[in-house]
Amino acid sequence: MRRNKCKRRAFTLVELLVVILIISMLGAFVAPNVYKHLSRAKRDLARPKMAILEDALGRFQIDCGRLPDDSEGLEALLMAPADLEEQWNGPYVKQRQLLDPWDNPYIYVAEGEYNPGSFDLISLGADGQDGGEGDDADIIND
Repeated sequence: MRRNKCKRRAFTLVELLVVILIISMLGAFVAPNVYKHLSRAKRDLARPKMAILEDALGRFQIDCGRLPDDSEGLEALLMAPADLEEQWNGPYVKQRQLLDPWDNPYIYVAEGEYNPGSFDLISLGADGQDGGEGDDADIIND
């Protein structure tokens, strides 16, 4: 019996290692930029999410004649306070809308310190702590 000798074309180990090295180097340069833009996107998303809550609080005020107090907080947008069950026409938001882009709850202050005569909505940033700089900086509604 005679065997046909066919040459099989394949990649050598050296060629595969070179390709893996090139892909790794590209990833090392690209990944930091992607993460930087991702954290900026989260900061930029915090304000529009606050605008949704501000709108919901406005609808709550129109329906109920007042804003939620500090003890009721933003949960009043999901479930009717005991004294407002007749006027309440909610839910005004979904549960996940009460969380900032870092999955921390927004802080609601009925008597605003930053917005006198109105309310404050505060996101504590990426670190979830008061104060901070950059991605950790607090974000407050206008």
